[in-house]
Amino acid sequence: MVSLLHSSFLPPLPPVLHHHHHHNRHHHPQHHRTPTRCGGVSPDPWTLSDGSNLDKPKPRSKHAKNTLSDDNARRIIKAKSHYLGALRRNQGPQAQTPRWVRRSPEQMVQYLNDDRNGHIYGGHVVAAIKAVRSLSQEKEGMYDMRLVMGSFVAKLSFRDMCVVLKEIKGWRQVRDFFTWMKLQLCYRPSVIAYTIVLRAYGQVGKINLAEETFLEMLDAGCEPDEVACGTMLCTYARWGRHKAMLAFYLAVQERGVLLSVPVYNFMLSSLQKKSLHQDVVQVYRDMVDKKVLPNPFTFTVVISSFVKQGLLEDGLVAFSRMKKLGFIPEEVTYCLLLTAYVKQGREDETLKLYEEMRSRDIIPSNYTCASLLTLYYKNRDYSKALSLFSEMERYKIPADEVIYGLLLRIYGKLGLYDDAEKTFEEAEHLGLLSDEKTYNTMAQVYLSGGFYEKALYIMEMMKSRNIGFSRYAYTVLLKCYVMKEDLESAAETFQSLYNTGIPDSRSCCDMLNLYYRQDLFENAKNFIVQIIKDNVVFDEQLCRAVMKVYSKEGMLKETKIFIEEISARRLLENSNFIRTLHTILHAENGKIDKERGYLITSGVLDTSALELMLCLYLASGDDVKTGYTLDLLLGANDGLSLANQLVGKIILGGDTFRAKILLDLLIKRDVQTQSGIASMIILYGKQQKLENVRKLFEAVADSAVCGTELYNAVVDACVKCGEPEEAYRYYKESIERGINLNCVVVSVLVNGLTNQGKHKDAEDVVHRSFHSNLMLDTVAYNTFIKAMLGAGKLNSAINIFQRMLSAGVSPSIQTFNTMISVYGRQRKVDEVVKIFDMVQNMGVPMDEKAYTNLISIYGKYGKIEEAFALFSKMRQEGIQPGKISYSVMINAYAAAGLHSEAEELLQAMHRGGCA
Repeated sequence: MVSLLHSSFLPPLPPVLHHHHHHNRHHHPQHHRTPTRCGGVSPDPWTLSDGSNLDKPKPRSKHAKNTLSDDNARRIIKAKSHYLGALRRNQGPQAQTPRWVRRSPEQMVQYLNDDRNGHIYGGHVVAAIKAVRSLSQEKEGMYDMRLVMGSFVAKLSFRDMCVVLKEIKGWRQVRDFFTWMKLQLCYRPSVIAYTIVLRAYGQVGKINLAEETFLEMLDAGCEPDEVACGTMLCTYARWGRHKAMLAFYLAVQERGVLLSVPVYNFMLSSLQKKSLHQDVVQVYRDMVDKKVLPNPFTFTVVISSFVKQGLLEDGLVAFSRMKKLGFIPEEVTYCLLLTAYVKQGREDETLKLYEEMRSRDIIPSNYTCASLLTLYYKNRDYSKALSLFSEMERYKIPADEVIYGLLLRIYGKLGLYDDAEKTFEEAEHLGLLSDEKTYNTMAQVYLSGGFYEKALYIMEMMKSRNIGFSRYAYTVLLKCYVMKEDLESAAETFQSLYNTGIPDSRSCCDMLNLYYRQDLFENAKNFIVQIIKDNVVFDEQLCRAVMKVYSKEGMLKETKIFIEEISARRLLENSNFIRTLHTILHAENGKIDKERGYLITSGVLDTSALELMLCLYLASGDDVKTGYTLDLLLGANDGLSLANQLVGKIILGGDTFRAKILLDLLIKRDVQTQSGIASMIILYGKQQKLENVRKLFEAVADSAVCGTELYNAVVDACVKCGEPEEAYRYYKESIERGINLNCVVVSVLVNGLTNQGKHKDAEDVVHRSFHSNLMLDTVAYNTFIKAMLGAGKLNSAINIFQRMLSAGVSPSIQTFNTMISVYGRQRKVDEVVKIFDMVQNMGVPMDEKAYTNLISIYGKYGKIEEAFALFSKMRQEGIQPGKISYSVMINAYAAAGLHSEAEELLQAMHRGGCA
């Protein structure tokens, strides 16, 4: 190409003046005349013309012909080729063959000497072709073309030599024959011969030889036409010499040579294969400017490059032009445009284009289906996605791994974990699992459902199949171990992730939360120092995780440094969480009101940040900042509720001291702290600190905050402290004040009184509950029935059971067990049988205790067969009899005098492992 660059063919040298015949060829195109036959069919006027004798008179013609030139010779060859092709195609009963061909006497002599006998070429031409082709077996330099062709000197015309040159297969033989050809007397420089040589060199990649030949053609005075230029362009395109091709193409444009559509297509295809989409677009625009009519292949290539270059609108213009010209777009073109629409989120245009494709009866490919599934997944239109998959099955469109991955995501979003698992197994059965993304997707689906064990199994399967782990795969594996609370494996996985580069904020957050949940605060603090040192990009969630650790440990100094660094990095400038923390940390004592007003009026107040800062100041002992932050929290929306919840969180964490401080601050501010005080009372009850319960309750007993929640808490705390009588006193006090306790606390109170033998008080609570129409649950009814059973008031127990059924409250197995005992004491065996039948009809699963109670009653009243039948049924249902069940059945046999049966059962009891 270097030599071509310095030639006169390429710009920026002045344009070369066109030869006269070249100008006429491009600006006054010849109208070819189709050869006809005699008798209604005219003969071919160019038969046996070799173009070498320009003085030979031309046959008669309706239109006068120009003097034969290289260009006219090419036209003659093409026309004759078409004519002979038509003759070959028309051989048969209906063949139209000329009755005679008009030839001069000299032409007839030459025809006979050539000995064609109906062949395309004469015998001497065929012999020459064979002679030259036979040299392909010889090595370089082992033959002399002049000696080989010595017998053909003066026998081959120029046209014959061009035919031989065209039929040669090897490039070396083309080179040597062309060298010999130029030494012959009949040779004259011709663009046709040079084009044949260029094509031969181009087919084998001898670009330097092609360039030298092209320069030689220019030096010989042959003006390159569209075929010669197209041959050079195709050569450059075929072998990936795109810079040279584009430079040569620029020169062709400068000379005004109009290329054919196949040449343009060859260039476009070659450029696109190397992703040179910008050049593809430019060449196509040149075609449009020169009014070269593209074919379907042109549009397919160009639309693809428009889309990949990000010029979707231009691609749609080309697509519209393609359809106006009557070309039917291929499926791949529709797929490209659909994918581009999906990426831009243009749902309406996507569906419209898809419907157009289906109206043309074009079956979508799996790539098109994958794009549509992606659109449906993004828009959460899962019904359409599943319907598309059904359509794929109907048209037998094979689903690839990408489509299976999308289906897994959709099933995961819908919570259809079984369907996702079946889809994954189907993909595995079809051998489609090769990409780590599919494994990661399935693991994520399992994690979203809380099935971390199954997710771990998928990741282990991926590892066992030697599929490499990406950074994302390590994050998924880390999430599995974090959910499993497997600290050692999580740390190892995090280290593997760390080895691939700086960890992402999500993984760091997962690891930090794991340390926090396992109370490994030293590890958490060291971890924070390390990720700050490694310049991990912090998001808001990771900042919250760091602040949880700092607030728990009271690390005020570290918090200031951390927030300053985050603010300096400008990572979270628009985060209300960070702005709230930063403002509170920088608020001096004299600026509290100003800062508070700024926070509230500017709308940047983040309540979770206030909670964390409140915990931080509580832990660090900064009373001023604690009060200031609490005031800010109480001034926010739902601030009081959040403060009460915070008290509950601190209590659940077991930090009674800080909870008491915060509670005192709330009481001093005379705010409604019923929920916080109740949480504190419950905590004291668990700790068996009855005195603290009394003091705290008495401090607020006469205030407006004392309501249902506080009475529930104090009654529950007193029962847990072993003082159900005091709890009963608080219960009556609440009734007098018109406060109804919830059924859970009432149930706890009745149970506590019953356990201490206070049956009268327990009965009073039961009656008061019914009188106040308290909504009771199954547990409360069970407690009441058990209390009446304990008090010996069996009829009351039966009445409560009937009330339970009429209220529509479903009995549990505990309810039935208690009622069996009630009817058993009344010796109402028939009622016991009714209870048993009721259990069977309601589908309540029987336990060992229920069977044992029934067996005991049957045994007590001499129904041995029924007792043994129940015992056998219990074992058949897979309930293994325990020591008590065996003892009850043995006693029943003994009471009935069946000592041998009792002995056998005793041995079976020992064999069963019951001592």
